[in-house]
Amino acid sequence: MKRIEIAELLTNGSDYLGKTVLVKGWVRAFRSNRFIQLNDGSCMGNIQAVIDFENIAEAILKRITTGSSISVEGELVSSQGAGQAYEIQASTIAIIGDAHPDEVQKTVLQPKKHSFDFLREQAHLRFRTNTFGAVFRIRHAASFAIHQFFNNRGFNYIHTPILTGSDAEGAGEMFRVSTLDPKSPPLDDEGKVDFSKDFFGKQVNLTVSGQLEAELAALGLGKVYTFGPTFRAENSNTSRHLAEFWMIEPEVAFNDLNDNMDLTEDFLKYCCNYILENCQEELKFLDERLAKEQAQKPQNERNKLGLIESIKFVVDNPFKRLSYTDAINVLLNSKHYKKKKFQFPVEWGIDLQSEHERYLVEKEFNCPVILSDYPAKIKAFYMRVNDDKKTVAAMDVLFPGVGEIVGGSQREERLEVLESKCEEFNIEKEELWWYLETRSLGTVPHAGFGMGFERLVMFLTGMSNIRDVIPFPRTPDNAEF
Repeated sequence: MKRIEIAELLTNGSDYLGKTVLVKGWVRAFRSNRFIQLNDGSCMGNIQAVIDFENIAEAILKRITTGSSISVEGELVSSQGAGQAYEIQASTIAIIGDAHPDEVQKTVLQPKKHSFDFLREQAHLRFRTNTFGAVFRIRHAASFAIHQFFNNRGFNYIHTPILTGSDAEGAGEMFRVSTLDPKSPPLDDEGKVDFSKDFFGKQVNLTVSGQLEAELAALGLGKVYTFGPTFRAENSNTSRHLAEFWMIEPEVAFNDLNDNMDLTEDFLKYCCNYILENCQEELKFLDERLAKEQAQKPQNERNKLGLIESIKFVVDNPFKRLSYTDAINVLLNSKHYKKKKFQFPVEWGIDLQSEHERYLVEKEFNCPVILSDYPAKIKAFYMRVNDDKKTVAAMDVLFPGVGEIVGGSQREERLEVLESKCEEFNIEKEELWWYLETRSLGTVPHAGFGMGFERLVMFLTGMSNIRDVIPFPRTPDNAEF
């Protein structure tokens, strides 16, 4: 008999009533030695199987434990108990994989509440929990929505290099990739490591961004986007940083900053709306989880909105647009600032902190916010210099609860200005000759943005730690699994 997924039975159970069905899955609970809660990963919900003692041998019953995998064959009937519409009157049960109770007691499969720290230590098993089942289904749906959004708008998906000889951000915090002997590498005349003897004939690192290469593609294909892994060697153990994460980076030829803001708003609304429409069961579960978590916090530390409310807040409200300078003035004139409630200083030229960004979104404007025209000194070399020479055509999108979720800009298309920016940022022009050359071969205005995928998934799931929205987090001193 062909196996039927539990999601199919729970969704279209009326089509199978009175028929014999076969399901396979993992035991979530086994109570009164008669009722089995079975889950196969196809959805959050479980199907209940009711033991028929006349047909199921006692030896089989003794092997059914939480975490074990089994197959169940029997008639699908309307449930007589509360909590489920359908259940299976099990006539045949077979053990696929045993789960020894003593071992289960040491793992996250034990049916009780576990801390997120403990769950991270057992990331190989946390997929089987309700919380992480919901998180990673939403992660999948968000990934699909991103590809669908760009495909529907005629963008080309570009795979940019993971191994690169350039530093797109100019930060220098990159992971080196080398085949040289770490104990006795070849040295040059100055006693430095001779990377000309390395595999690529030069020093190579893991990429921090695919943006520069995406710009090259956009200047021929018009509209492109990347969606791939990126790496930052920052020794940061905060709840918002990973050493390995995924980035979405569209680039569009002939777009200016306003076009870029339009694209970003459309993109974020589309992704949020897709999750609202297609992940209702997961959102309901995570919304209830978040509400319980928030209720345990002091009143002044609670999020203003619930999870589903936050997502609808993005979908239903036009994004407020204002310049960085205007935002600083708003903050300086706020009662919050005058009563000294901000932890960090507010003045023109600073990089805004999360508390400033959230104040603008949640208290001042009560909608998502796009800030533009930032001070040039706190932004990257490739951003277009404005006429005032002090600011650049940059933009950040601010969301409730998280602050900045997207950063982007109109790129500097003027060769002479870009060359002077390279000098200002101590970037060797020889290393970026290919990037600079595009500015002398039919240069055009163009713009794009970057969004850390995990930051979006945090917002869509209400998870407060970025380690809990990626299957196997890579952080300082941690590369397990």
